[in-house]
Amino acid sequence: MLYIFIMKIFKIYIDTSVFGGVFDQEFSEYSLLLFNKFRKNEYLPVISDITIAELENAPDRVKNLLLDFDDLELIEADNEMKKLAAFYLDSEIVSPKYSDDALHIAIATICKVDVLVSWNFKHIVNLKKIHQFNSVNLREGYNLLEIRTPREVISDER
Repeated sequence: MLYIFIMKIFKIYIDTSVFGGVFDQEFSEYSLLLFNKFRKNEYLPVISDITIAELENAPDRVKNLLLDFDDLELIEADNEMKKLAAFYLDSEIVSPKYSDDALHIAIATICKVDVLVSWNFKHIVNLKKIHQFNSVNLREGYNLLEIRTPREVISDER
């Protein structure tokens, strides 16, 4: 009997903080390792139009990191995603001032990525917030979302 194993490539939603992390001494090591995995096509990077909009205000060296990807999935936020983000805001997980953070979570949830990675410890990679986001996801009929730092994703492989 012949068995064929197909390796599934992980789809990783990256928020804007990971791009900036490449040039931050505290976060550069694992941000660079993750970006190298993307360059080698070991992972599929997923970003959104929200990420692109946030990068418009970033220094050129941060924006230019997008040019390093041969393969990239770009998601445009739709009404379903905006509605889920509104549920996060209604649940006061984040304030309206940080609605883009809620939208990142909603996009990653609805697109069923394998993991969202971020260095945003205040609004995203925060155990209490992760539980709250996932509580809303379950209540609204969506799957749980894995949220990790690049270090956690890369460390699993070392």
